[in-house]
Amino acid sequence: MKNRLLIILPFLILTVLFTAFTMWAYTPLGPMPEALAALTSDDEVEIANRGGWWEFSPAGGPAIAGLILYPGGRVDWRSYAPIAKGIARHGFLVALVPMPFNLAVFSPQKGGEVIAAYPHIRKWAIGGHSLGGAMAANFVFQNPGLVDGLVLWAAYPAENQSLRNIAVEVISIYGSEDGLATVEVVEAARNRLPEDTKWVQVLGGNHAQFGWYGDQPGDGTALLSREEQQSIILTETVRFLEQFASEGDEK
Repeated sequence: MKNRLLIILPFLILTVLFTAFTMWAYTPLGPMPEALAALTSDDEVEIANRGGWWEFSPAGGPAIAGLILYPGGRVDWRSYAPIAKGIARHGFLVALVPMPFNLAVFSPQKGGEVIAAYPHIRKWAIGGHSLGGAMAANFVFQNPGLVDGLVLWAAYPAENQSLRNIAVEVISIYGSEDGLATVEVVEAARNRLPEDTKWVQVLGGNHAQFGWYGDQPGDGTALLSREEQQSIILTETVRFLEQFASEGDEK
């Protein structure tokens, strides 16, 4: 009996741990009502489920370039629908990618599938919020030359994954009041990003207002509204995408 217990006990412990982890992972933050409302197509943006991701495409004509967007860690992907839709309104195809266990670390190479599905898109950027941004940086590190741009929202590459000498255009947008990806931590990654990286600090912005999922434990208190912060993020991201999309097809 004792030997039987010694054999069964490790499996019971692993089962309990996996169950607890799954329950934690699949009870993500968000989405807020504004995010759910943004999942409906309109005269400007067509929204479709492509199986492995959700496609936001401009209704008025072919997209000028594409953005693959990874959600933040343990944040419901739908929480980024408003900004994905906003970017698509400016002529870009946006692929918003749900992640296993709501954690991009479990599928950081998903962007490759997205790119393969749209051979007509000539220029691609990949990006994300927080953990999603870190995994987007991981994708660039693992696939140099496959994308032309990297969009970091309150995110930075891992310490052992320098993008310093990779030919990719980068924008890093971060909040002055972020209690998770703090200003100090984000700016400490400068030497792991290309010298011409564009840095945008959102004065008064925090971590949670990069999406529409409410407050987040450990975050700082924002000094501006979610709508105001989202407007800044959208404007700066679109400006970056328009610039890199207009620079021709040469990598």
